[in-house]
Amino acid sequence: MAQERLAYYELGYGEDFGLTGLTERLDQAGPEVGMAAALGYAEEIAAGSEGGEAVELGEDARRLLASELPEHVLHTVWLASARQAFDPVDHGMGVREWLERISEVSTAQLRRDKRSYVPPPVRPVRDERLCRAAVAEIRVMAPDLARASAIPDLVHCLEQVVTGADGDLGVRLFLRSLKAHSVPVPQEEYRRLLVLGWQFGFPPAVVHDGLRILWPPVSTSRYGLDDDFGLSRLAVLFTAGWHHRTPRAAVENAVQYDGYERPPGSEAAILLEDTRRILDSALSDDTISLLWLAATDRGHDLDRFGLSGREWLEQVADVCEAHLSEVAPAYVPSVSAIRTDLRSAVLREIRETAPVAAGTVIGPGTLPLQGTAVWNALEQVVSKVDPDLGFRLLLRALKILQLPLTETQYARYETLGSDFQYGQSHLLFSVNHLIQRN
Repeated sequence: MAQERLAYYELGYGEDFGLTGLTERLDQAGPEVGMAAALGYAEEIAAGSEGGEAVELGEDARRLLASELPEHVLHTVWLASARQAFDPVDHGMGVREWLERISEVSTAQLRRDKRSYVPPPVRPVRDERLCRAAVAEIRVMAPDLARASAIPDLVHCLEQVVTGADGDLGVRLFLRSLKAHSVPVPQEEYRRLLVLGWQFGFPPAVVHDGLRILWPPVSTSRYGLDDDFGLSRLAVLFTAGWHHRTPRAAVENAVQYDGYERPPGSEAAILLEDTRRILDSALSDDTISLLWLAATDRGHDLDRFGLSGREWLEQVADVCEAHLSEVAPAYVPSVSAIRTDLRSAVLREIRETAPVAAGTVIGPGTLPLQGTAVWNALEQVVSKVDPDLGFRLLLRALKILQLPLTETQYARYETLGSDFQYGQSHLLFSVNHLIQRN
């Protein structure tokens, strides 16, 4: 970790902050921001998190002030980061004087709670390994950044901030410059920036949000997935206690979840594939309804909304298709190959737990779902639809019923999860706690 203190994501930051948070705000405000407005934005930033963000804003300003970087370098990186929305030179002051004003704003905010507050000595990040890595990434993007920004010497100035002032702030100013000038960033470079940002303690949104990433076409690939996905993940969101205004709104929210490592529309594509496979299968309406109720622990009773199982899944498919048409209009749904070679292995796991499930019920509700009926429906999914989806729904049912597992069973589940390309946390968050260890 680049910092002695807690990482930014451990401090609760979910988006950009400090000086780069301010330049983003100025950029969004548009050209020709006046002095009073610029100071007002600085005050708003400093007041964030009940004044907590004032610490980062003041620290960032003082890190640059404590450096020996010439005015030209500070002016260049400031203009690039704010996309020239506010130039202190136009208001009769140099950048160092402007940074002093920002430091004063943050100190004033902190003195509201503690009048004797004195800013501590700055703690610049000078980790040689991380700074070298940061400079390397800046140089990878140098031609495109220079061309898009049309700011002479910008790349060299960013490197000087990293090596001569602070690696942490230097990387954030680099990211802001990429975003401000809409520089296209290839996916592989973006992934490296995510790793670099994590090493500096940034939350992923500091790298991701606003960056023009050149994503590959949307697919049902599981790359970048760590937890559950598709129809089994959607069921989790409908477990008793869900609070969305309508069932459709809950699905609309679910398809937004692509994480930071997948192209927009990825979750919708996977959910659509799961849904269409069931709709195109020979499963009866009653079986589909039973599976949905079991997977949600009766958290979303279809009868209450006057829907059959198929009608509900048609709504889910409609939401997925609408979202894909918006974020990935070129996407053409395709069905990936089913792992039929794993069918017998999944059926074995269902049948091994069937005797224990037989004496259970899934509730609440006036008509509890009998474990035997649910397990029979799971067998039908594996046999008639998709062993992968059947296994994911089995994991859901095991978690809902809290059925005990042996270490041997869990080891077999890990093998199946690997064969189905599940993420590392899929089993950990679903059934790991059910293991009865000797």
